[in-house]
Amino acid sequence: MRIRLLMCRINRSSALAGGVLIGRHAENKRDSGPKLRLLTPANFRFGTLAAALAALTAPALAQAPAPAVPAPGFSAPSFPAPSFPILEAAQAAANDKPGPRSLPAHTIPPPQADLSPAVQALVAAPYRTPAWNANPPDAAAWRTLVNKLADAALPGLAKARETLGVTMETTTIGGVKCYVFTPRTIPAAHQNQVILNAHGGGYVYGPGESGTAEAMLMAAYGGYKVIEFDYRMPPDAPYPAAMDDAMAVYRAVIAETAPRRVALVGTSTGGGMILAMVLRAKAEGLPLPAAIAPGTPWSDLTETGDTYRTNEWLDNVLVSYSGYLSHAAKLYAAGHDLRDPQLSPIYGDFTGLPPAILTSGTRDLFLSNTVRTHRKLRRAGVPAVLNVYEGLSHAQYLFDPAAPETKEVFTDIATFFDQHLGQ
Repeated sequence: MRIRLLMCRINRSSALAGGVLIGRHAENKRDSGPKLRLLTPANFRFGTLAAALAALTAPALAQAPAPAVPAPGFSAPSFPAPSFPILEAAQAAANDKPGPRSLPAHTIPPPQADLSPAVQALVAAPYRTPAWNANPPDAAAWRTLVNKLADAALPGLAKARETLGVTMETTTIGGVKCYVFTPRTIPAAHQNQVILNAHGGGYVYGPGESGTAEAMLMAAYGGYKVIEFDYRMPPDAPYPAAMDDAMAVYRAVIAETAPRRVALVGTSTGGGMILAMVLRAKAEGLPLPAAIAPGTPWSDLTETGDTYRTNEWLDNVLVSYSGYLSHAAKLYAAGHDLRDPQLSPIYGDFTGLPPAILTSGTRDLFLSNTVRTHRKLRRAGVPAVLNVYEGLSHAQYLFDPAAPETKEVFTDIATFFDQHLGQ
């Protein structure tokens, strides 16, 4: 029985920490053939993560992750680990022809080397419910969920601003509500520079102040004035509303500040948006910013890329494209072709784009998005740097402002900007 189980073909990676093999399952209709189901603590646990982790891109803000708790009376089955010769033979038989790779069911422990204790805790945390797998039935239910997650993030953000010494002001730029972040001190070299930030959240999460984590961190660790714009989102305002807002702010900013002193920063959805912004600015004949920093960008709204498979169920933030991402993409696109470069900028012409620094992690579901974007920039002759952090799932460098990795990410971005922005 053990050998038969191992030799079942699995079309997708079953790499999931804490996974237990329990038998066939065909819940995902994208694949065919026999499958093995992994039962994990996340499948039967009760409770949720700390409130400050609720919004997709809100930081953990020093909150300890909630432990996984099994259902009362539940006893997970266990299977003896096969010896390597048995495993070797089963895998050789399962992968003896060209095509998809079949993997054995296995667990992947949280990495320990080269990660701070704070980030080790984030990497080991359970899935971020209900954010990752949300699929509200209607617009009203979407609004309720989004507002609930946003409200949960506010106390942690307020505390982080105080700790980091960053002030936040609300204003309107180009007719769009914006938040302006100012650090305690701005270096002389950054006095006349402005950083624009597009927040993440899959085009649905992070409205208002709840989407300001990255702008706050960029101001604190980079020493810049940072403007985060609160773009409109579905279900009330699908594409192109978000991009129209982004461009309205950009036009207003470069009317007051020379574009050579302006840079764009964004993570996840925000990373995809700033790529789309420079593509649209180029198409409209507007001057481009001096540099961009797309962090783990959602540069392709289609499910294209190797790590959509290899990191599925391993990334404990996004987890799977079949979760909320697939629903959010359709909600935002509102019938438009997902391969439109203004929705998926990876399909645009990158010639002449500004120098870029990209950030991701080895467990990031969007690692392939990031790698593909980096390679396309390089092939277009654009100077581009790729930073990949050991063990990080999607955008986890935003979650704990006190983590050394967080400071390192934004210090690296600032150093890159110093090489490209004018004074």
